[in-house]
This record gives sequence, C-alpha cells and structure tokens, in this order.
Amino acid sequence: MKLNKILSFVALLSITIVHAAEETSGKNIIILDDAAVKNLRIQTEEAEERDFESTVFAIGRIEEIPSRRSVLSSRIAGRISALNAFEGDVVEAGDVLATVESRQLGDPPPSVELKAPQGGLVVASHVRLGQPVEPSAELLDISDRSKLWAVAKIPEQEAAQTKIGTRARIHIPALGDELIEATLTRFGVEADRQAGTVEGIFELDNADGKLRPGMRAEFSIVLETKPFVLSIPRSAIQGDPASRVIFVKDFDLPNAFVRVPVVLGEENDQYIEVIRGVFPGDEVVIQGSYVLSFVGGGSGMSLKEALDAAHGHEHAEDGSELGEGEESAEHDDGHDHGGANEHGSHLSMPLMIYAGAMTLISLITLQMLMKRRQEESESEDAQ
Repeated sequence: MKLNKILSFVALLSITIVHAAEETSGKNIIILDDAAVKNLRIQTEEAEERDFESTVFAIGRIEEIPSRRSVLSSRIAGRISALNAFEGDVVEAGDVLATVESRQLGDPPPSVELKAPQGGLVVASHVRLGQPVEPSAELLDISDRSKLWAVAKIPEQEAAQTKIGTRARIHIPALGDELIEATLTRFGVEADRQAGTVEGIFELDNADGKLRPGMRAEFSIVLETKPFVLSIPRSAIQGDPASRVIFVKDFDLPNAFVRVPVVLGEENDQYIEVIRGVFPGDEVVIQGSYVLSFVGGGSGMSLKEALDAAHGHEHAEDGSELGEGEESAEHDDGHDHGGANEHGSHLSMPLMIYAGAMTLISLITLQMLMKRRQEESESEDAQ
C-alpha cells in the first residue's frame, strides 16, 4: 500500500513540474509574423565559446605627435613679397611657401624663397602679404598628421597591469561605430594627481585624414585573454540588473523567440560572459531585443497557429497535441510529438531535467527503503 502511494506521489510530482514548464513556456514565447520580424529589424548571432578579453575602459583625446609639427621662418629681415600657402593647405616638403624681400639695397632688392621643412597641413598662419618679418618670427605652422597619438587616461589601479605593447580597441565617437586597433607605445611622464590617472599613448595611422587632434576617444585596453568562455554580444542583454534576460530564437517554430533568464559574468566592450541560461549554438537576438521586451506573446499569431503551420496538423490552444478523436484525419501526419514541451521550448528543458532527476532520486530512495525493510523482515524471521 505504501509503495503504491510513493509511486503515485513521484508520478504526480513529475507531471506537476512538466505542466509548470509548459505554462512557463507559453508565457515566455513571442511569435511574430514575417512583417513584424522585418519591421523590428531582428538579427541573431550564435552563442559560442571564444577567447574572452578582460578589458579596462578609459577615455582620452586625439593629439598631434610633437615631432611631426614644424614652423616656417625667415633667415633674414625683410618683408613678405609673395605668399603661396594658407591655413588648410596641404604642402609637400620643399614647396616654396613664401618669398621674403631683403632690406638690403638693390634694384630689385635681393629676395629669399622660404621652403616647407616638411610635408603636411598648414594649421596656422601668422603672416600676410607685405608684412615685415624678422628672423625670430614664426610665419606658418605645418603639421604632419599622417600619424597621430591617442592618449588614454588610464586609472592608476589598472596602469600597473598595462605594459608597452598592450592592445586596445579605440572608439572615436565622431567616426561612428568604427573601431581602431592599436598598441601602447609609451606612457606619459607624469600622473594626474586629481584624476588619479596615468597617460597611455597609442600611435594611430591617419593616412585618410579622418582623425583630428582634440577628438574624444574611448579605449578598451586588453589586460588578459581567457580561452573557451561562453559569451554573447552585450546588445543581447535586456532587463534590470537584478533579473537579466535574453531572447533566443526557437529551434522549431519560425519567427518565434523565447524569453530566457540568464546569469552573467564578466563583460568587456563587446561581449559578456554567460554563466547559466544559454547553450553553445543558441541563436541569440542581438538587434531588436529591446523592442521584444515590450512585445506581448500574442503578437503576430498564437502558439496554436504557429504549431499548426510548422507541423501541418492541428494543436490545442495551449500548443499541446490533440488526443485521439480530437484531431481530424485530414490533419493527421502520423507524428507523435508528446505535447507542447517538445516544440523547441527553451525554458521547459531545465524543468524537464529537474523532474527526471527528482523522479530518479525518489526511485533510488524507494529502493533503499524496500531493501532495508526486507533486511529487517529477514532478521525477524531468523530470530
């Protein structure tokens, strides 16, 4: 009698957990039509194990390289008789930029051509045509901006882990979403006491001239790389800090997405580690996930309609299979799907595993009790 009661309890427990999984699945699945997927611009990416980089964030600016700035000046006193370059002009080394007429007597007075000491951009002009000049005067400033410095303000506590040659991804907001890879070439000579930072200097190529000194720069400096870390793009994460969720594309139903709670770990500027809730190969929504947070499960079509379309036969309103006599013969495709929980529900699987584990534990416990009772009975008979 007791054995029958225990077995009934185990069966009831398993059925209860499976039913809870089905109800939870129905509440957390969002089914859209093709038009809704296009309007929301939904994009997915597979979760995978990758080399995960631990990074430190820093801000800074683009600056000129001091050794790449030069000044045009005159060796003699006189006046500017010709001026061939102005602010914004690009010049080559050796180009004649100005002519100075000497104060010495003559008809005409002797003149001296002033040539560009280096190629680059004329960034400042301090002279006008006919202006008197002295050898000590700076006439034009020329900057070679084919290479520039990106100077990061690295927090002191992370500066000790940063070495010459350390890699960084640099984002220049003025250039959009473009990321520039660079390596640390040198440190600043002094720390900023008030900000508690140390300058880290990265040299950037600027052959296309897109970068300008003074532009804001955001740095993700790579401190460490760990292999085989399951991670997903940061854009996939939704919810408040206490209950993070993602949306995973259903394995079976077209245009269906499951709301999945996740436990997260370390993050960098691009990816975030997933400790629990995602499996390698899951297609995670990386664009459109924010909008999906506000879309109800009834959008587009119902769970029943989606399953009917996917499998070619009718289902109950909750997505489960219709029993014998409930399904018309014209829709019978001979499949035995065993209920809604087998239709790719991402959330029901953990609960199914838990139900199986509980059943197994209960059976093992039951077997131990029966064995113990048998031993006690044999002991009593021996006495």
